[in-house]
Amino acid sequence: MGKLTGKVAVITGGTSGLALARAKLFVEEGAYVFITGRDQAKLDDAVRAIGRNVTGVQGDAANLDDLDRLYETVKREKGSLDVLFASAGAGGEARKLGQITEKDFDTLFGLNTRGTLFTVQKALPLFNDGGSIIMTGSIASVKGWPDYSVYSASKAALRSFARTWLNELKDRQIRVNVLSPGQIATPIQEQMFDAATKAQFEALIPRGKMGRPDEIATVALFLASDDSTYVNGVELAVDGGTSAI
Repeated sequence: MGKLTGKVAVITGGTSGLALARAKLFVEEGAYVFITGRDQAKLDDAVRAIGRNVTGVQGDAANLDDLDRLYETVKREKGSLDVLFASAGAGGEARKLGQITEKDFDTLFGLNTRGTLFTVQKALPLFNDGGSIIMTGSIASVKGWPDYSVYSASKAALRSFARTWLNELKDRQIRVNVLSPGQIATPIQEQMFDAATKAQFEALIPRGKMGRPDEIATVALFLASDDSTYVNGVELAVDGGTSAI
């Protein structure tokens, strides 16, 4: 029997990269998964790649009407949920202090922070007691890399959310954790970094090479499953030791 047998999970932004790898593993471990994505064609491709026990719901995690439609679908098809992985997020472009625009700030905080907050809040009426909420953070929030102050701050807020929410949800035994990946080889990373930047980041990793989406997915499974029933309110860095040195 799988570690998520009989569980219902929602994974936002689940059409590629880390979130898609999580969705595939969750289904392999017995869950029924709802994934979201803004691009319908990519969403359809992801559903085909997962193959079974999955529903794709087109939508933007920064759009509250889209979130309502997502949870209406979950309620109609399954009635409740056990695991929420708020994965939808944006990386943005490198901007030094002095060059940051209102659009830069509004875009990143609108999706990474505001979107995550309402993704969680709107899920609560459907949540079974004893469930697991996981948010996608970033080690950028603790490393202070130049040019990424807005992105880093938008992710740092999630750590604060977890501290407060676990206290507010303790009577329902709903756990709240943050999974913060390091440098992972994903399509988004390919868009964000040129070869020189990627080489610089790889030099920071003790093993000298990027992580893989499946290495994050197995940690996500741990946080989603009963293997982590005594893990609550943590920010778990999965980065090969980058943030520790």
